[in-house]
Amino acid sequence: MSSILIKSATIVNEGRQFVADLFIKNGFIEKIAPSISEAADQEINAEGLYLLPGCIDDQVHFREPGLTYKADIATESLAAVAGGITSFMEMPNTVPNVLTQELLEDKYQLAAQKSLANYSFYMGVSNNNIGEVLKTDPENVCGIKVFMGSSTGNMLVDNPKTLEYLFNESEMLIAAHCEDEATIKSNFDHYKQLVGYNMTVRAHPRIRSVEACYLSSSLAVSLAKKYGTRLHVLHISTAKEIQLFESELLLPDKKITAEACIHHLWFSDQDYETKGNLIKWNPAIKKAEDRDAVFQAVLNGTIDVIATDHAPHTSEEKAKPYLDAPSGGPLVQHALPAMLEFVHQKKLSIEQVAEKMAHHPAVCFQVEKRGFIREGYWADLVLVDLNSPWEVSKENILYKCGWSPFEGQIFQSSITHTFVSGNLVWADGKIQSNKTGKRLRFER
Repeated sequence: MSSILIKSATIVNEGRQFVADLFIKNGFIEKIAPSISEAADQEINAEGLYLLPGCIDDQVHFREPGLTYKADIATESLAAVAGGITSFMEMPNTVPNVLTQELLEDKYQLAAQKSLANYSFYMGVSNNNIGEVLKTDPENVCGIKVFMGSSTGNMLVDNPKTLEYLFNESEMLIAAHCEDEATIKSNFDHYKQLVGYNMTVRAHPRIRSVEACYLSSSLAVSLAKKYGTRLHVLHISTAKEIQLFESELLLPDKKITAEACIHHLWFSDQDYETKGNLIKWNPAIKKAEDRDAVFQAVLNGTIDVIATDHAPHTSEEKAKPYLDAPSGGPLVQHALPAMLEFVHQKKLSIEQVAEKMAHHPAVCFQVEKRGFIREGYWADLVLVDLNSPWEVSKENILYKCGWSPFEGQIFQSSITHTFVSGNLVWADGKIQSNKTGKRLRFER
């Protein structure tokens, strides 16, 4: 592999900034120093640019196999690296659902051929595949995904005995989608009686309500406490749920952790008026007070990780009436620019962005030698120009679906270079290398 010397970058890592050179060799960070004079195959002048650890997105839906008209591993991993995400963890609600070890390994083989980013895939849970789930190798698989509320793909696990057994027996991290199905159904029936089938997306946060989220999240947390399970609750969307999690403990000491997603930090229910189904997600985007409370929980350490829940659908699907339009939307290309916009707004620091999008996912999932800018670690790195405005438009969107809820948004910061496992994959607004990423390993 070639060597790369990055000169005079402002390195953002582990709570501090400093200007230094960084030398990449054979895929790894070999040296960080105020000045490095070693000859390299490629030298990059990074003066005035910020060098961040590559983002690790712990929740994406890349739709392959089975749903590749919406997205696929090649297109979405390209969008990810263009947005500064160097590693992803992908969900099991593809077609077929990933409910056997053989189907899980099939996805790894696809990624080995197609993914520009580093990758891992969750093992899926159903009401009747627990024996297969417990065969999952913790060193080679990011975690186990359980849908404690139905979403795209209908992998709902609603058998109490199944949940009890899973939380009792699993030695791996369980990532949970938490929405109470009975509450959702009751809410839906109520609104159907009021307005019939002509309801709009404004009903979405009332149907998939605060109470639906809280009931399910509280059940997951209580099971995890009962059995000492390693639990990671995905996409927290309500102020009420925040009380379920600890802010006093340091992340390495937590057995129960939580994630916030970009759309729940950026949008509120007021945005349904202009965005419509484009911001229809499960769990639903809720009130501004919920958004602000989730943001505050990110800042104070109650919520540990920021991710995307990247879940593309076609424009045609999203243009359908509310009840027929699927939930989810594309985000990986715009997640880091959106968080850096919050830096410009002084809502958080660039050090906190690196912490929540790189350091903490690495710690939370015990990712081997990634997520930090350290000598001896894989060179997963992102160079950012904080003063290079650009507007999101159909011409620069890389998602296969061709749209973004951020269209028309001007971001102040641009991703100038992305390095994946030591390879310069993205620079100057285009792909630089077809070399694929690596399978993530975990220190468990």
